[in-house]
Amino acid sequence: MKTAGFDTESGQINAKQGFEDLYLAVRNKEGRFYTDEQVSKLPEIYEIHPYFHEWQMRGRSSRRLIEYLKTKNKPLSILEIGCGNGWLSAKLAELDGALVTGIDANKPEIEQARRVFNNSSVRFIYNSFNTESFGKFVKFDVIVFAASFQYFPSAKTIIHDAMQLLNTGGEIHIMDTHFYDTEEAKLSASRSKNYYATMGVAEMAGHYFHHSMNSLAEFDHKVMFDPNNWLNRITKKDVFYWIMIK
Repeated sequence: MKTAGFDTESGQINAKQGFEDLYLAVRNKEGRFYTDEQVSKLPEIYEIHPYFHEWQMRGRSSRRLIEYLKTKNKPLSILEIGCGNGWLSAKLAELDGALVTGIDANKPEIEQARRVFNNSSVRFIYNSFNTESFGKFVKFDVIVFAASFQYFPSAKTIIHDAMQLLNTGGEIHIMDTHFYDTEEAKLSASRSKNYYATMGVAEMAGHYFHHSMNSLAEFDHKVMFDPNNWLNRITKKDVFYWIMIK
């Protein structure tokens, strides 16, 4: 399968290296392409899979979000930004009356999502996200960033853009993403730069961002799950924040 510049079978980047091509190259090198059958079962995956523990974490975070959204007791219009292969969007579409839209700039996984989750309650759009992606009149009750927030350079800008698409009383949920203090962000950025360079896709470091908790200060936000709480420090089960913004 090929996109404009990346062949997923050979793992080679061709011509100009845009974000999608670089992202797909990294996914390929990390072994993060899944069969349709595997995607249909996510976040469940066999124990010997190299990302088993990561999927265990993502399963717990998705269940926390779904249980929270159930308390709304009403049909929800939900947008997942950076939905990838669509597994979480499909889970959210199981909520009573929910209508879910997943958007991603990664064509192979969007095509896979459409194949695997052919469901009238969920649709998948191949496009980068911005305030014009849905026109002026489409609004959502809930907007979710799950393992995607780190690909946007400015936390403030992307939150402001997303807020323009919220219905009155709507919420943004950011999950499966690290947040740092200022010094931690610098150290993590250096590690990421070395990681991508070692992988042979050094340019990807310019598309992966390390946001600090301070970047959320101007927004009405609540930490719904804190990986640094005392219980999680003991169990060391989950490493990602869950942030809700109104």
